[in-house]
Amino acid sequence: MYTEFDAIIFDMDGTLVDSGQLHEIAWRETLTQFQIPIAPPLMRSLAGVPTIETLAILKSHFKVETVLSNEQINDYKEARVKALMADFVKPTSLIEFAKKNYGIRPMAVGTGAYTAEAVEILTLCGLIDLVDHVVGADQVGAPKPAPDTFLRCAELMGVSPESCVVFEDAKTGMQAAEAAGMAVVDVLVELGIENDYFRT
Repeated sequence: MYTEFDAIIFDMDGTLVDSGQLHEIAWRETLTQFQIPIAPPLMRSLAGVPTIETLAILKSHFKVETVLSNEQINDYKEARVKALMADFVKPTSLIEFAKKNYGIRPMAVGTGAYTAEAVEILTLCGLIDLVDHVVGADQVGAPKPAPDTFLRCAELMGVSPESCVVFEDAKTGMQAAEAAGMAVVDVLVELGIENDYFRT
C-alpha cells in the first residue's frame, strides 16, 4: 500500500487508465492525414509527451513540413481522441488501490494530456471523484520529463515532494518524478500494468 508516503500521484494514460489503443488510433489517423511517417518505436518512446511537442519532434525527426501548423494538427488529433474516447478507455487495476486510499491520503493525477481531456477520460472511467486534483500539460510551463507537473500536484495537495509516490508507465514520466525528488513506481515492472500502445 506504500504507506510510508503521505500522498499519491498517478500518471493517467497507461497507468491509471487503459487508453493505449485510443491514442494509437487517434495518432495513426492524424499522422496518415497529414502525411507524417509512423514509426512505432519512436511513438512508444514519446509516450507521455504532450501532442504538440510530439508533433514538433516527429516533424523534425522525419524532416517533413506540413501545410497546417502544429497547433492545427494538434486540434485535429485531440478531436479524434474526443470522438473515440468513450469506446476505448477503461480503468486499470490501480482503480482498486485508489478506492482503498480514497479519503485517507490525498491523490492527484499528473498527466501529459490537456486538463479538459483528462477530466473527461477520468469521468468516463469512474475515477474523477477518487482524486483531489488533475494537473494537465496546459497547467505547467514545462511538461514531462520536466518535474513541473508532479511538483504542481504536490503543491495542490499541500505536501512535500519527498512525501509523494508517483505511479508511472512511461520513461519521461519516471524521469519527471525523479527530477521532482519523488519516489516512483514503474507500474509495468511492479504491478504488471502494460500500456498497449504502438507495439507493432
